Amino acid sequence: MGLFDFIKEAGEKLFGSGEAKAAEAAPDAAAANAKAASAIHNYISSLQLAPTDLAIEFDGAASVVTVSGTAPDQATREKILLAAGNVAGVSKVEDRMSVARSEPEAQFHTVVRGDTLSAIAKKFYGNANKYPVIFEANKPMLSHPDKIYPGQVLRIPPQA
Repeated sequence: MGLFDFIKEAGEKLFGSGEAKAAEAAPDAAAANAKAASAIHNYISSLQLAPTDLAIEFDGAASVVTVSGTAPDQATREKILLAAGNVAGVSKVEDRMSVARSEPEAQFHTVVRGDTLSAIAKKFYGNANKYPVIFEANKPMLSHPDKIYPGQVLRIPPQA
């Protein structure tokens, strides 16, 4: 459990800038926050990551998503947190999730300009040819190994 930082301007565009601004201002803040939380929940569900008890809350004024529920394993928990955080308009994710089956935690890497999965694999594993491990660890958020962007946060699983 904890608070994870993300780059607010980077990520999936699930709601327009007008909606994000509405979530910051009263009196419609509660409705806008609920709409944004629902969009994030639907996005996580579309990735087929959502456990049945997944709950999402969004605080537009602070740009914080709170995620709770029980993930089947550590990898799914981390993917849910990344999916929620890699949304434009989100700067932090508060992790209140539990895990049904405990496993070692992954590291996280924020993509910078010029990064490739091979370069990231070389940095973390000492071998650029291990990039498929990182790619697989970030599916279904990644659809192709060459489609990463600055500001995106990736999970780097422990070496086997």
